[in-house]
Amino acid sequence: MDIETLRDRYLKFFELEGHAIIPSASLLPENDPTTLFTGSGMQPIIPFLLGAPHPAGKRLVDAQKCFRAEDMDEVGDNRHTTFFEMLGNWSFGDYFKREQLSWFFSFLTDNLGISPERLYVTVFAGDQTLNLPKDTDSVLIWKELFKSKGIIANDVHLGSLEEASRSGMQGGRIFYYDARKNWWSRSGAPHAMPSGEPGGPDSEMFYEFTAIKHDPRFGAECHPNCDCGRFLEIGNSVFMEYVKSADGSFKSLPQKNVDFGGGLERIGAALLNSPDIFAVDVLKRAVEKLERISKRSYKASTEEEKRPFRIIADHLRAATFMIAAGVEPSNKDRGYVVRRLVRRALFNARALQIEGTAWIKEVVDVYIQSYGRFYPEIDDGQEEVVKHLLLEAEKFLKTLEAGVRQFTQVATKGVLQAEDIFNLYQSYGFPEELSIELARKQGLTVDTTELATHRDKHRELSRNTSEKKFKGGLADTSDMSIKYHTATHLLNQALRQVLGNHVYQKGSNITPERLRFDFPNDTKLTSEQIVEVERIVNEKIAEALPVEKTTMPYAEAQKQGVVGVFGERYPEIVSVYRIGFLEKGFFSQEICGGPHVNNTSELGGNFKISKEEGISRGVRRIRAVLG
Repeated sequence: MDIETLRDRYLKFFELEGHAIIPSASLLPENDPTTLFTGSGMQPIIPFLLGAPHPAGKRLVDAQKCFRAEDMDEVGDNRHTTFFEMLGNWSFGDYFKREQLSWFFSFLTDNLGISPERLYVTVFAGDQTLNLPKDTDSVLIWKELFKSKGIIANDVHLGSLEEASRSGMQGGRIFYYDARKNWWSRSGAPHAMPSGEPGGPDSEMFYEFTAIKHDPRFGAECHPNCDCGRFLEIGNSVFMEYVKSADGSFKSLPQKNVDFGGGLERIGAALLNSPDIFAVDVLKRAVEKLERISKRSYKASTEEEKRPFRIIADHLRAATFMIAAGVEPSNKDRGYVVRRLVRRALFNARALQIEGTAWIKEVVDVYIQSYGRFYPEIDDGQEEVVKHLLLEAEKFLKTLEAGVRQFTQVATKGVLQAEDIFNLYQSYGFPEELSIELARKQGLTVDTTELATHRDKHRELSRNTSEKKFKGGLADTSDMSIKYHTATHLLNQALRQVLGNHVYQKGSNITPERLRFDFPNDTKLTSEQIVEVERIVNEKIAEALPVEKTTMPYAEAQKQGVVGVFGERYPEIVSVYRIGFLEKGFFSQEICGGPHVNNTSELGGNFKISKEEGISRGVRRIRAVLG
């Protein structure tokens, strides 16, 4: 079963169980200043887990594009990737443990045909110090489900990872772990949670690759959370049922939620009974393309020799999605991450003796063909993707030559200074791996601990810098950016009038030159709809409507039908910007932190939509200018 079929099977399975299929959020969480990328399926869903009503209802299902830059250095083994798809299903105060565990088990065993003999589960062992009970409810449900397949599932208490590596499986199929493994909150384990933070126990599903024998380097005994590779986590059901009080105790939430996340590629690997993620069809096709180009066999290679294949396949896939989302390679923020992906792919191409840049398009074409149907931005943006990848690749080939020359100047006998390696990377884009490889060839040693210290300092600086960017989608607070910000509110309401109330802001990006606005809609806007939206916005500008700010409880704003931003977490008291007159009925009411003009007449000029396009399944993007 290919990835496309597996994804569709999952979405349709839960749609038949009353779930609304929602589109993937963007890889770029423009309204979340704490991170540059969407790194999990739940990230865009947090406000609704906390109680905000979702426009699509209480049962949702999706496939979310995710990217984790922190995993970049791990890519090369058989299970790590930077880009991945997270399958998710959600319940906001609707169903709970029995339905969730039963459905997921049925999807795996009945729908996909995975043998229940290969499945093992983990549950929360409880925490007596916090009066959090063991999740015996989930254990009883799992026992029934396995029994329905003729399997007696014994439960075993393992506790910590250290205890688990000493005790091992003990004939169990259901395993109790402590809060470090089977509790979820955004802050980690219960003790680390601040007051007001929601969280709850979770139950993870693992697939066993029986052909893999336990490696004692990872502990005396094997267990589901062992890192030896015998077990692969393929799904996690989080039961968000608690909130931490100011006194440190935990109370039950009035709304109990389900938050499920399952790795699409990992489930695909389980279907293949292959511990190698790169055996899954879409990655396998990219690897096969590299085999043909390099005239080398992936299958006949050692694990170390497979690393370049895997790094190139992963990094070009991630870069394809990044560029299609609007990120161009650069030296800053998101662009810097894309640049690093491309350069690491080019560096590893050297290990396969692949020369030039023409081969890049052949690999990228694999991803365009594989993902273009479900993620139309990949198909629509293929020319831009290839153009930027080739331009960046050509630059880096020159960088490689310059970097090697600079390396010979800083390399001395004995030890190659970590600061020199890091500076080569910072100044020349010269990969650390290449410096280390060249150092070893010359008999030089590298202080990797010191190198890691330099890298960590840079990551912390980058993290602090990124927190200051992307707030509210505004590039700055210039007069024109403020005008475009107000125009975005007018556009949002005009779209709701023309298309319907399913429209809401999924993301925005505002500069002094233009506005960019993302919103859910299944179809391309007609020319007539675009003209009507423009007419409404220009009409409201001409009417010289006042723009006023007020504050109110978030609950009251919801009652009044005030529009919010998708994916935003709101405080108890919110700022609401209203455009229009109370006696005539406000034209627009939105929760927003500002800033805005005082009157729509200040927008002047003629509002014009310059581009309307699809950026993902069910999500459209408008670019507009004030003439």
